[in-house]
Amino acid sequence: MAIDSPLQSRMASPTTSEKDVKALKFIEEMTRNPDSIQEKVLGEILSRNSNTEYLKRFDLNGAVDRKTFKSKVPVVMYENLKKEIQRISEGDRSPILCSHPINEFLTSSGTSSGERKLMPTIEEDIHRRQLLGSLVMPVMNLYVPGLDKGKGLYFLFVKSESKTSGGLPARPALTSYYKSDHFKTSDSENVYTSPKEAILCSDSSQSMYAQMLCGLLLRHEVLRLGVVFPSCLLRAISFLQNNWKELAQDISTGILSSKIFDPAVKNRMSKIFTKPDQELAEFLIGVCSQENWEGIITKIWPNTKYLDVIITGAMAQYIPMLEYYSGGLPIASTIYASSESYFGINLNPMCKPSEVSYTIMPNMAYFEFLPHNHDGDGALDETSLVELADVEVGKEYELVITTYAGLYRYRVGDILCVTGFYNSAPQFKFIRRENVLLSIESDKTDEADLQKAVENASRLLAEQGTRVIEYTSYAETKTIPGHYVIYWELLGRGQSNALPSDEVMAKCCLEMEESLNSVYRQSRVSDKSIGPLEIRVVKNGTFDELMDYAISRGSSINQYKVPRCVSLTPILELLDSRVVSAHFSPLLPHWSFGHQNDVIR
Repeated sequence: MAIDSPLQSRMASPTTSEKDVKALKFIEEMTRNPDSIQEKVLGEILSRNSNTEYLKRFDLNGAVDRKTFKSKVPVVMYENLKKEIQRISEGDRSPILCSHPINEFLTSSGTSSGERKLMPTIEEDIHRRQLLGSLVMPVMNLYVPGLDKGKGLYFLFVKSESKTSGGLPARPALTSYYKSDHFKTSDSENVYTSPKEAILCSDSSQSMYAQMLCGLLLRHEVLRLGVVFPSCLLRAISFLQNNWKELAQDISTGILSSKIFDPAVKNRMSKIFTKPDQELAEFLIGVCSQENWEGIITKIWPNTKYLDVIITGAMAQYIPMLEYYSGGLPIASTIYASSESYFGINLNPMCKPSEVSYTIMPNMAYFEFLPHNHDGDGALDETSLVELADVEVGKEYELVITTYAGLYRYRVGDILCVTGFYNSAPQFKFIRRENVLLSIESDKTDEADLQKAVENASRLLAEQGTRVIEYTSYAETKTIPGHYVIYWELLGRGQSNALPSDEVMAKCCLEMEESLNSVYRQSRVSDKSIGPLEIRVVKNGTFDELMDYAISRGSSINQYKVPRCVSLTPILELLDSRVVSAHFSPLLPHWSFGHQNDVIR
């Protein structure tokens, strides 16, 4: 059944701009008959790419219909395409996956070997991404009128990038967008408080300082506050806690801090920051010198109507901290996208965080859905995949996509649950990333990654005759930045069961970090968005108590397995009450451009 639509009822409102009406009508068109649009999209992808090396292998013989495509082209994962992607990255410009030239790679989360995935992209993809992004504010304006009367304070950053051996850029999707001509020539400064020069500054500390200063100078104009990942907002709060005195000094004197030395940022800030503001400086000192920072966002930016940030899946762990610092502002998760493709938008953006659902736009790519079997043996039944229009409410699926840039029946790894329909288009709640245990920001650590890291680190205990007998983990997000916590129960030699020295345990922490994938290590070293890994050693018998607790809650003793990641408060309280020592990684793990991916030089 289709949900009630505020779009249709409000499109005729005199307060709705002509531009917004056009966008809202487009959403209506896309969602009324998604199946026919999907058929057209697949036909376009197959016809234009019919001469590619990849599709020729499957003898489609020019067929562009869904039945032939699904019967001949296999469902794949990244590992199945690595050879083709490596050839493209090394400079092979023949039509391997796509008839259009691959102009860059967007980097995604790590492979099973721990390195970044490279997602092929063509020139026109940026227009598709921009099209989806342009639908967000027209929907938002229906729920929060007057947003055009002010600006958004968005903390936006570019991340490290490199080139493949064949000379193609390899970078995150948002970095690609910020460095595009489309963004550089846009009127973003009429929409955001941050100047482009600050956003494009590769030094995150200078970028943050400049963006925070601009946000403070324009504090009464700020109507919404946003980041991509919630951890970034908490980092911004922490940055303000550590730098408010210097920011107040700058505002008081009208002289820019020496912390800003990037020529482009310095020059742009000199045109924005033109005179002292003693009143604002005194206000900032009065607010920030208080011990209690609850509601600090609305104290400094009193006209803020909502936070714009992803809080679905693993990011939901940040909701309590966001509510604390914002004083309970609504949280809007507006768009669903990845490095592989952009997917859809939230048509009810002011809903509760637990109710966020995204409506997939059928013109973005060709979508299929693999029914998710919680108890299955992992075998893939390719005949079970269903079309976008045929999914069923209440069921969970893994997303499978076919893109214009050359991914065919590619398993994204996102597990989605169908919550309803808008017109004839299904709406999905993001449940989780398949197999991911730990995530602070863009990092994704699965059980195999964690097991490998524990095994490597535990070898350092061998000389003392100590071994790890059980472990579990937790993504600690109350610290800023968040960090991984690993609980170890150890068994030593002899009856004394003496614990290893703090020095040895610190080396174990570092060895675990060295063993984690490059996305994690970049977040630690370059982005500084993840804090040092922590190992908490618990008393012997703690994991027996953990099993007892699970059994008391209905688990079968015959089927019980130690969870490799925990989040329930009672379990965390039990574990923390048994901690006998805590240790942190003393140094940064190794990370460099040359180790981002084995196909990147």
